[in-house]
Formats: sequence, C-alpha cells, structure tokens
Amino acid sequence: MTLLASLITPSFGLLVWMLIGFGILVFILAKFAWPVITKSIAQREAYIENQLAEAEKVKNELANLSKKHDEMMAQTKAERDKILGDARKISEKMYEDAKIKANNEATALIEDAKKAINFEKMKAIIDVKNEIANLSIDIAEKLIRKELSDKDKQNQLVEDWMKGINQN
Repeated sequence: MTLLASLITPSFGLLVWMLIGFGILVFILAKFAWPVITKSIAQREAYIENQLAEAEKVKNELANLSKKHDEMMAQTKAERDKILGDARKISEKMYEDAKIKANNEATALIEDAKKAINFEKMKAIIDVKNEIANLSIDIAEKLIRKELSDKDKQNQLVEDWMKGINQN
C-alpha cells in the first residue's frame, strides 16, 4: 500500500485500541460526567420553567394592575367631574344669592334714600313754613306796633274787635 493509503486507513490493532480507549472514555463520562450534566440541564430547565411561570404570573398581575389602574382613572375622572359639577353649582348658587342679596340691599338703600329725601323735604317745608310764620309774625308785629303807636288807632282797633265778637 502506498503511504497515502496507509495514513488514511488505520491498522486493525490501532482500531482495537481506539475502540477500547473510546469505550473507557464513554464509561467515565457515563459514570461521572453524564449525571452531572443531565442534573445541571434538568436544573436549568426547571429554572427556565420557573422563570417563565413567574413571567406569566407577573404578566397577569400587570394586566390586572392595568385594569385596576384604568378603573381607578375612570372612577377618579368621574369623581373629579362630580366635584367640579358640584363646585360649579355651588358657585352659581353663591353668585345668585349674592346677586339677590345685592339687589335687596340696593332696594333697601333706595327706599332708605327715598325716605331720607322725603324726610328732608318735609323738614325743609316745615322749616320754610316756620320761617314764613316767623316772618309773618314779625311783619304783623311791626305792623301792629306801627298801628298801635297812635292812641286813636288803638281804640278803634279794640272797638272793631269787640264788634266782631258781639256779632258772633
């Protein structure tokens, strides 16, 4: 055989020793390495399954939390709208109450002002009448003094007055 052919095809003895070495290697691996490797693979598989289960659980919890969040947001919005509506109603009522109160106060002030004006008017009329009366008395007094300054006129006045009394 040629050199190249002898390198490619091994001899029978070499094949036996290779099979014995391979058998020992398989035995050592089967005895010591395979249980550790299979145990490690089983542990890794269990860990991955646990992680997947945990991820699914977290995903479900997240979905539940998302639903709860959406519900709470909707409830919060509804409460906010209700509070704003109530506040708006209260504000409008307070505005209307204040408007009515202001109108009532304005009406009362106008009425008081009218009464005060009428009072002052009546007071001015009375003052004018009193002044006219005082002026009339002063004028009458001056006229009477002037008329009564003469004795004849005094006697004539008394006689006229007595005639007026007797006729009644």
